[in-house]
Amino acid sequence: MPHCTTLLHAKNILTQDSERNLLEEASLAIHNGKIVAIGPRQELAPVWQAQEERDLGNVLVLPGLINAHTHAAMTLLRGYADDLPLLAWLEQKIFPREAQLTAEIVELFSLLGFAEMLATGTTACLDMYLFQKAVFAAAKRAGIRLSAGEGVFAFPSASCANWQEALAITEDLAQSTSAESRLEVMVSPHSVYTTSPELLTACLSLAQKRNLPLHLHLSESPQEVAQCQQSHGLSPIAYCAERGLLTQPAALAHVVAVSDDDLKCLTEANAVTVLHCPGSNMKLASGAARIPEMHSLGIPIALGTDGAASNNQLNMFLEMNRAALLHKLVAKNPEVLPAGTVFDMATLGGAKALQHHDLGSLEVGKWADLTALDLSAPNLLPCYAPISHLVYAATGHEVVLTMVEGEILYDHGTFTRFDYEALCQEIRQITDALQRKAL
Repeated sequence: MPHCTTLLHAKNILTQDSERNLLEEASLAIHNGKIVAIGPRQELAPVWQAQEERDLGNVLVLPGLINAHTHAAMTLLRGYADDLPLLAWLEQKIFPREAQLTAEIVELFSLLGFAEMLATGTTACLDMYLFQKAVFAAAKRAGIRLSAGEGVFAFPSASCANWQEALAITEDLAQSTSAESRLEVMVSPHSVYTTSPELLTACLSLAQKRNLPLHLHLSESPQEVAQCQQSHGLSPIAYCAERGLLTQPAALAHVVAVSDDDLKCLTEANAVTVLHCPGSNMKLASGAARIPEMHSLGIPIALGTDGAASNNQLNMFLEMNRAALLHKLVAKNPEVLPAGTVFDMATLGGAKALQHHDLGSLEVGKWADLTALDLSAPNLLPCYAPISHLVYAATGHEVVLTMVEGEILYDHGTFTRFDYEALCQEIRQITDALQRKAL
């Protein structure tokens, strides 16, 4: 009789395999963090001997969602400086407030962001911010899977005196996390408009030296495109292509304002993934990315929430819903971006963005990163089409369990690795102190 660490039983398991199979009355065997068997309960239960066996009951188990672009620590700025355009929001409100950041603040508010993600079914994220060593520390506390890098700017930030220091931190993180299966590093120049040609060349060199992907904001708004055209005579995408950045695996956040030539460039750049953040793009009125066209061209697409300052929630169920509805409205076509395509972006697309080919689906040999939704929730009844429910009906608050590498991190309202009530108390103390400073 084969042995496994954990044997889970559930009413339904949505595999996201190549056939997009939905298994009823199913089981999943996990050993050493990876899936070793998946199939009908009546076949697996008598065969596998587990250290722990758990019947989840009337739930839908699905691959953990992947938040492919976020700034977890920006939960600090949730509800701060709303209803402003992008550049004014950044330059007049966000950058000045970020000057007050410390590593302690970033770690605590990143942990808060990771708590929100785990509680709403996200098991992995791609982050970019300041004091990234603190973000990695928070991820280790939470147990979530993290790909991230220190934000690199052409000017001093709260954490780095210059861009050389930011790249040194990135390289140090790559060395220190090399043995961590849940932590990976990306080289993260913030954007074209906050960097320089020399800086971008140095970022590319480090990415090539360490075999690391790139992660940057790109073509987020028409204003950014106009600024790049004025400064460099090229669109942001053409500028990055000219500098060689699109020859390296790269995760490109937003990609809203693009021309036909830009789309052709992205199609030819085989190693890039577009990170679509519809909630943030709508809130900042940046525009609607040409996602249906990108999808038809075969450009890989993932979904992200962006930070809580420009979205207010780090909830991938909400983001899936926004992605599906936004593009139907823009195209005036209800058949655009069906639920299955959007769910692919939040799972398999996210896995590609993170360069993690053992994520995004529940299959033998892949990591047991998963979440489970309570199918008895009123808004999920009746359930004719589970994938439709995930995109159009679920809110994320039906999540009852979230697991990474076979480890339960969130279980019916409880976080297993940290004291959430103590975190809330620390969060209140810091925000009260910052408010007093602001006054």
